[in-house]
Amino acid sequence: MSCNAQTYPLRTYIDMPENAYLKDTNNELPTYEGTWFGSWNNKTIYITLKKVTNKYNSILKYYEDLLIGKFKVINNTGAVLFDNTSISDDKAKIEGGSFKKSDGKYLFSYLDMDLCARNGYGTIQFTDTTKTKLEWKFSEGEVMIDTDCFYYGQTWPEPLPKSIILTKQ
Repeated sequence: MSCNAQTYPLRTYIDMPENAYLKDTNNELPTYEGTWFGSWNNKTIYITLKKVTNKYNSILKYYEDLLIGKFKVINNTGAVLFDNTSISDDKAKIEGGSFKKSDGKYLFSYLDMDLCARNGYGTIQFTDTTKTKLEWKFSEGEVMIDTDCFYYGQTWPEPLPKSIILTKQ
């Protein structure tokens, strides 16, 4: 699909006109692409980030370049706890948003309908000049477990870490 609308760089901090294109003109997103891993609470997570270009945002009504993420979590015995790495890109549970103006951190959202609509928001940023380590911060959204949820009355799982340093594989 091509887009003939006005193009803006990713770090544009204005209300975007309808059908505009928020484009990675400075080629910032590829440095985040790849598989990242880290450990927390006797678990290891592998997150694969991928750049998607010219995706239409039906809520904000413009096109954008962004990162999507898929992940796999294993426990310390090697058992797979969560794995959405084989789903299609358009079903990715982690989706990038934009760079924050105040500190340059990249914003992302998380929505997992397979875990009773588990959701939240977070940021990532590089911690070193070689760009091989990412600081990950995540805050869960409001969770309402109803009786239809298979976790109703059980301990709620923790698919994503709240805070972790991820290393590029």
